[in-house]
Amino acid sequence: MLVLVGVDEVGRGPLAGPVVAAAVILPPVPLPALRGVRDSKKLSPARREALSKHIRAAALGVGVGWALPGEIDEVNILQATFLAMRRALSRLRVDAPGTFVLVDGDKEIPGLRPRQRALVRGDDRSLAVASASIVAKVLRDRWLRRLDRLYPAYGFARNKGYGTPDHLRALAESGPSPLHRRSFLGRFLEPS
Repeated sequence: MLVLVGVDEVGRGPLAGPVVAAAVILPPVPLPALRGVRDSKKLSPARREALSKHIRAAALGVGVGWALPGEIDEVNILQATFLAMRRALSRLRVDAPGTFVLVDGDKEIPGLRPRQRALVRGDDRSLAVASASIVAKVLRDRWLRRLDRLYPAYGFARNKGYGTPDHLRALAESGPSPLHRRSFLGRFLEPS
């Protein structure tokens, strides 16, 4: 029996916060509750939250993995993305025969034992990958909203760690927080 696992990540481009990956196994028959599941970037925050609950209720398995800013700085964003994906998959039984992993993007996960395929625009083409996209986005956004209370100057609840003008102003005024990816900040921290 084929077990299809969709994998996607969020948070590769921001200046701050983790990269978060999710791996989702859906039942073989699509459920009406998952109608409307697609790439998380194409959904409103409220719709993502609602769909994330439906996905978690319907899924046969959900795994989540994180790579924190220090890890991103240490190994680079691509390797940290693979690390988060492997961590998400490690929470599922993906070593069973018949497991096939669909990875959003153009690169397969190095060192992964089950068969896999990189699928460009996978979050538009696979319900399992789109579901992983939504789960990962909801968790990362929640985490940044919580951390906004600890570091309110940076506006993480609004910008999710991306380099918006307000975020860049806060960096110039306050310097980086422990959530910032130092390897992403070189040109923003150089003296003018």
